Amino acid sequence: MLRGGKVGLRARHEDDIPVLRAELYDDVVNSSRAESGPWRPITPGYQDPRLVVDDEEERRAPFSVVELEGGTLVGSTVLWGIDTHNRSAHIGLGLLPASRGKGYGTDVVAVLCHYAFVVRGLQRLQIETLSDNTAMLRSAERNGFVREGVLRSSAWVLGEFVDEVVLGLLARDWTRDAQAQVAVRTRG
Repeated sequence: MLRGGKVGLRARHEDDIPVLRAELYDDVVNSSRAESGPWRPITPGYQDPRLVVDDEEERRAPFSVVELEGGTLVGSTVLWGIDTHNRSAHIGLGLLPASRGKGYGTDVVAVLCHYAFVVRGLQRLQIETLSDNTAMLRSAERNGFVREGVLRSSAWVLGEFVDEVVLGLLARDWTRDAQAQVAVRTRG
C-alpha cells in the first residue's frame, strides 16, 4: 500500500467494486461530470473496465483509496495514459460523496505524485478537470500543479458545454516545491 497523511492507495478488492459502482458510477450527475462520455446504465455483474483491474494493462495503474485510520474505502484513483516513452501520465480521482471535503483529494494527488515520479520514474503528470471543479483544482495546485490552459467549451456535461482546465506538473518542480509542502502537511 502507498501511504499518505490521511489515505492509502491499495490494489482494488472485489468487494470495492459494488460500492464504487453504486456511489460513483450509478450517480448520473457525478458520472457525467467525471467521464468523457455520456452516462449510461451498467448491467449488474458487467465487468466494467473503469472498476475491474486488468493486471496485464500497463498504461493504467488503478487504486482503491482507503482511510489510513480504519481502512474504510473512500474512493478510487488512477494513473492513466501512462506513456513510458515520453514518461508522462494523467491523474483521475473520484471520492465517495461522504468522503468529500475532508482533504483526502489533496492527499491522494500527493501520493500519486510520489508513485508516478519516484516509483515509476515519470517526468510529467497532467490533470484535466472541469473549470468549476474547485476541489480538484485546489488539490492539484496544493501539490504544485500549474494551470497550463483552458479548453473552452470542450466538455458536454448534462446539456451544456463546459470549459476544462489543463494542469501539469514536472518531476523537478514536484521535488523542489510540492514534496516539501506534502511533508509539512503529513506531519501536522
